[in-house]
Amino acid sequence: VQPTELLWFRGDCHIHSIYSDGEQTPPELAETARLLGLHFVATTDHNTTAAHHAWQQENIAQEFAVILGEEVTTPHGHWLALGLPPGHLVDWQYADVVGLHAQRDLVHDAGGICVVAHPYASYPSGTFAYSHVGFDAVEVWNGTWESDLPWQADNERALAHWARQLVVDVPAGRWTPAIGNSDTHLRSQMGLPHNVVAAERLNTDDLLTSIKAGRTWISAATTVDLSFMATFDDQCAQIGDELDTHGKSATVQATVHGVPFGTVTIHTDAGPIHSESLPGSGTCELSRPVPPTSTFVRAEVRSRTGHMAALSNPVILRDRRTPSQENL
Repeated sequence: VQPTELLWFRGDCHIHSIYSDGEQTPPELAETARLLGLHFVATTDHNTTAAHHAWQQENIAQEFAVILGEEVTTPHGHWLALGLPPGHLVDWQYADVVGLHAQRDLVHDAGGICVVAHPYASYPSGTFAYSHVGFDAVEVWNGTWESDLPWQADNERALAHWARQLVVDVPAGRWTPAIGNSDTHLRSQMGLPHNVVAAERLNTDDLLTSIKAGRTWISAATTVDLSFMATFDDQCAQIGDELDTHGKSATVQATVHGVPFGTVTIHTDAGPIHSESLPGSGTCELSRPVPPTSTFVRAEVRSRTGHMAALSNPVILRDRRTPSQENL
C-alpha cells in the first residue's frame, strides 16, 4: 500500500535551453515552469552539460526542484539521462548496443535513471533502434498529442508498444513505467505534457525513485487532474503500486477534472473494460469492478477530439495465495 504521506508534484523532465537548441535561458525556463504551476523540471540539453552550472547558479525559489540531466542524442535514437552529478557528460558517440549499455550503466552508477525518449519520432534520428529493456522508463508521450508537425513524436505508436509490453512484462514481474514530457524548445511548449509524481519530498532522489517505480501519471496541462486507485477489502493501491487481490475482483476508482466532454477508459491486460463520457463540466467520478484474472489496471482520459488528456501508469494486481490457499 502506498504510504499516505506521499505528495503529488508536477514536473517536466525534457526541456532544452539556449545551451543547445532552446530559446530560453535556465532562469527563464524556471520562471516559465513556476508560472505554469510546475514543481520541478529536468534540464536535458542535447549532448552537453554546459547548462548545469547555470542551473546551479540560478536562485531557484523554494518548493521548486531542478534535476540535472542530458538528452543523449545519437543517430540511432535519443534517451534521457536524469539525475546526473553536475558536469557529468554522457558520451553519445558509441557505435553499437554494447556502447549504449556501457553509458547507461555509468548513469546508473552515478545515481541517475535512463529514459527512452520519443521512441517513434518520425525524423531520421528520432526512432529508438534498440530494446527498451534495462531502461527505467519510456517516454510514451512527447509534446502535444494533437500536433501534426512532421517532426513530432508518434505518440499513438509509442503508447501502443508500451501497452503491449505491459501485458507481457507485468506477469513476469517486471515492467517499464511510462512518462510524458513537453520536449520544450519554445516557451509556449513548457508543460505540454508533464508528469504528476507521487513522492515523499520535492528533491531529485525522491522524484527519480518514484518515476522509476511508476508512481506517476501524465497530464496534458496543469488544468487536468486525475485520481486513480484500486481497492480490495481494506487495501488500497495507488498508481504504480501493487494490490493483493487473492484471485478475486478488485474495484477501481477514478476521478477526473478538467476534460469537458472527454472520455475516461479503464484498461487491463485484456484491453479496455469500461469507458465513460465526461459531462461539460469536465468532472467525473467512477467506480467499477475489475475482472479477477486481471494482472493490472490503468486509465486513459481523452479529450472530445480524441487526443490524450491524461494517462496513468498501472496499478499492479497480484494473487499471492499459496497453492493450498487457492483450494479454500
